[in-house]
Amino acid sequence: MRLDFKTQLPDIWLKKAWLSNLLCPVSWLFGAMVGLRRVLYKRGILKSEKVNALVIVVGNAVAGGGGKTPLTMAIVAHLKASGFQVGVISRGFGRTHRNVREVQAHDGPLDVGDEPLMIHERCQVPVVVAQLRLDAAKALLKNHPDTDIVVCDDGLQHYALKRDIEICALDARGIGNGRLLPSGPLREPWPRPVDLLIHTSTRSLTDGFSSQRQLSDQAINAKGDVISLQSLKKEAVNAVAAIAQPQAFFAMLKASGLQLAGQYSLPDHDSFEGWTPPNSGPILLCTEKDARKLWTSCPQAFAVRLLFEPEPAFWMALDKQVHAALKS
Repeated sequence: MRLDFKTQLPDIWLKKAWLSNLLCPVSWLFGAMVGLRRVLYKRGILKSEKVNALVIVVGNAVAGGGGKTPLTMAIVAHLKASGFQVGVISRGFGRTHRNVREVQAHDGPLDVGDEPLMIHERCQVPVVVAQLRLDAAKALLKNHPDTDIVVCDDGLQHYALKRDIEICALDARGIGNGRLLPSGPLREPWPRPVDLLIHTSTRSLTDGFSSQRQLSDQAINAKGDVISLQSLKKEAVNAVAAIAQPQAFFAMLKASGLQLAGQYSLPDHDSFEGWTPPNSGPILLCTEKDARKLWTSCPQAFAVRLLFEPEPAFWMALDKQVHAALKS
């Protein structure tokens, strides 16, 4: 039997099956390396540096998308509405350059990464990408010294950057089988102390805050044409997604009452350069994250925005954490 780890691992990570058991020795080695790294940072042998702003890290404990970026954008919007000057840093996964770079309106996904570009366009705040998030934070504060709060999209395990608040996002998978990579999905042992834990999909643990997410009823293409999903219920549509959990996007489209004639799953952050869209037929829908990449070859595709909103108690807890950190 031939094993395709890239496609099989997400399923393996959900249960303690024979292949997960087989990978346990590698997970033990990985766990030892994770533990040693944390000890080195705790003792100051590896340096963790503070920047001149409050730092909020939004990450997750498992590999793959956990709803971090929608949560990041919601947090940025909330902090802006509260009167703070906010900036965002990211590694910019999927970009072709390794330099420190501030996202500009004319940039493309290959220049800065699809998620940083989406954050910049949606939130209208400074966004800086770099291989090391500490370098990104320094560059952001150099260019925008009035920034009060730096929000780090991912990077819960990037200890080189001192953080004031840690927020962990878990999707419907939760912590899977509870094992470390590659036997399970965990990047580090769980439970792990964090300031706020939030479920970005179906609640998988009793602890943490809840949230709601749904697709916008409107979709837009590269020309600026807008259609409503309601108007598409009488006809079948095609859908494509290059995200960590493409089936979640397809399921939400179906939950909106749409019939999918075809659904195309690509690897997370895929550039779409090797994908040929259907020549004709049903309307093609994509995620907001994928739109700028897909529109290069398929400008007629309609992007559907994800609407994400944590429960009110989460905002109260976050505000309390922010104000406490600013006073310390």
